[in-house]
Amino acid sequence: MTDSQIADRKVEHIRIITSDTGVERNNSGFDQIQLTHRALPELNYGDINTQTTFLGKPLSFPLLISSMTGGTGDEILRINRNLATAAEKTGVAMAVGSQRVMFTDQSATSSFALRDVAPTTPIVGNVGAVQLNYGFGHSECLEAVEAIQADGLYLHLNPLQEVIQPEGDVNFAGLLAQIAVITEVLPVPVLLKEIGCGLSAQDIQLAFDAGVRHFDVAGRGGTSWSRIEYHRRAHDGDDLGLVFQDWGLTTVDALQDARAYLSKANETTTLIASGGIRNGIDMAKSLILGADLCGVAAPFLSAAQTSSEAVVAVIEKFRREFQTAMFLLGCQNIAALRCNADLLRQHGNSL
Repeated sequence: MTDSQIADRKVEHIRIITSDTGVERNNSGFDQIQLTHRALPELNYGDINTQTTFLGKPLSFPLLISSMTGGTGDEILRINRNLATAAEKTGVAMAVGSQRVMFTDQSATSSFALRDVAPTTPIVGNVGAVQLNYGFGHSECLEAVEAIQADGLYLHLNPLQEVIQPEGDVNFAGLLAQIAVITEVLPVPVLLKEIGCGLSAQDIQLAFDAGVRHFDVAGRGGTSWSRIEYHRRAHDGDDLGLVFQDWGLTTVDALQDARAYLSKANETTTLIASGGIRNGIDMAKSLILGADLCGVAAPFLSAAQTSSEAVVAVIEKFRREFQTAMFLLGCQNIAALRCNADLLRQHGNSL
């Protein structure tokens, strides 16, 4: 693809997300999880500590602004800088969108280089893992990290999106060995991420054996990239993107798969819950299911098109909801919440 085609695709994705409400699938599995309310929490709300760490840096609460976009054009630059400014003000993490475009158009790098407005924010770079089969290697991954002074690098997995895309890259053969090389030689942590279909237990195990210790399950139920790419189909009769719009593991299922495997690992790991997390209660449920932090994207897009202050307002809404959930569960800190199965109920019985 040419640089202009990649840049145009980024803008087109944003337009589709904002115009088609059906892109939001609203079925990540969180509604089926019930929590045990504590009428006697024995806590002072103001004493609840929501702080945690990510990639060695402190967070005010376990929130990551997930990958959205990047490239050329004033709109994309404004979105990323508003997100980064808000992340810095509120003490949360941020991941940038796919950096592939900066390798064909150097002017796109400015949309990812955010350290001037987010000097202390944990920032995660982003490269499509499949690009390792299309000319990318260690040098490109290192450049993606160094260009934005990233604290880690997402290698994102998106086989469904690539199949649906008219111009998709669909050779996913032999990626695991290449991911292992990148994980070993890159000077920052590699994080493996799906983009809306979930990582299965088998995926986690294979990647763990290849050296990966940081995972973002990015399950089904939030934004459907299959449906987004359906809008970009080459022929009107092609409905593949609609047929597969709800394909994959829900975020809840993917979290349960990942935690079942990672809990047996005798090493420090990071588990990120993303995919349809739409409020602080979903965040609390994610941590109870074993996540270390939560990635959220779609709820920030409209605000990011407006101002950094609008993004801050959305972040603070998530924070208040999350802290309120902790209060009503009787959890004073993250350690009391995370992996606490006693807080889970379903139809009146413990899960």
